[in-house]
Amino acid sequence: MPIRRMGRPGLIGMAARTAVVAGTATAVSGRVARRQQGRYAEQQAQEGAAAQQQWEAEQYQAQQAAAQQAAMQAPPPPAAPAAAGVDVVAELQKLATLKEQGILSDAEFAAAKAKLLG
Repeated sequence: MPIRRMGRPGLIGMAARTAVVAGTATAVSGRVARRQQGRYAEQQAQEGAAAQQQWEAEQYQAQQAAAQQAAMQAPPPPAAPAAAGVDVVAELQKLATLKEQGILSDAEFAAAKAKLLG
């Protein structure tokens, strides 16, 4: 039976212990590095999103200011015609109905029709 030595470990024991410590240190340092990289990437994403939102807000404000300036400088829109195409037809139909009912005479109908079309 081999004699077992008590006390400090031998050369092989020391090498094994060193390997375990080195492996553990490598695993821990790798995990720490990945965690730091993840935090950095998350921080960069948040800063990028904040910068994007700020840029969009500035663009919106610039567009609003430009629209206000354009509204102030633009001349008023020209007056709309008295009647549009669809309204003329409806008005003519109303006049015809009034003429048929005897409310309008032929002369009044002709004058109103000329006014609508002219």
